[in-house]
Amino acid sequence: MPRTAAPRHAVLIFSGGLDSAVTAYKLRDEGVTVSLLSFNYGQRHVKELAHAAKLADQLGVSHDIVDLTSLGRILSGSALTDPAIAVPHGHYLAETMRSTVVPNRNAIMLEIAAGAAVAAGADAVAFGAHSGDHTIYPDCRPEFFTLIEASMKAGNDGQIDSHFRLVAPFLELTKADIVREGARLGVPFELSWSCYEGGEVHCGACGTCVERRESFDEAGVADPTLYAPSPKGAAR
Repeated sequence: MPRTAAPRHAVLIFSGGLDSAVTAYKLRDEGVTVSLLSFNYGQRHVKELAHAAKLADQLGVSHDIVDLTSLGRILSGSALTDPAIAVPHGHYLAETMRSTVVPNRNAIMLEIAAGAAVAAGADAVAFGAHSGDHTIYPDCRPEFFTLIEASMKAGNDGQIDSHFRLVAPFLELTKADIVREGARLGVPFELSWSCYEGGEVHCGACGTCVERRESFDEAGVADPTLYAPSPKGAAR
């Protein structure tokens, strides 16, 4: 099987966000059997898991949620897991967004997904990171994925074949590219959840909400997301 061929069966890290939703639909469109794996790591926006479940139902694929809440208690110092730290508002690439980094989160999730993939006889682990993540999140960069894929293979030597791999189809693309691909695939964007605040609707002000809005605008795709009204006099 050539390296560029689609995998047969992929275990996808699935947050219920826009990126992972489009990744799931893209893999399914390519004929890949998809198993979704979500994580409760004590995140402030845990409501994303309910959105992940709705998307899984729409896709008609298996969906499991891994309980890492006990681990989440020691992953302090992040605005996503520590209630004492406010979620920063502003542009996604602002220096303040570094407070949303959860220590080693993606490595933990990806290695668990690798174990699940081996147990299920899958030949890939998939993840929806994109180029816009590279500045803030070191565990979304190409060099990290090269090393974590090598770790998966080394840690499961003898249990997987040479075709086993980590699939990250949007690693070098922008979030606007992801929105365009999602529109092509008919992804129900309104079912996805991005906001780090975890309120009733998207706050529209945190970095991931700002990035979401900008990406739909740049892609020229109608944004179905419900955002909270901006405070009077505040910039959109």
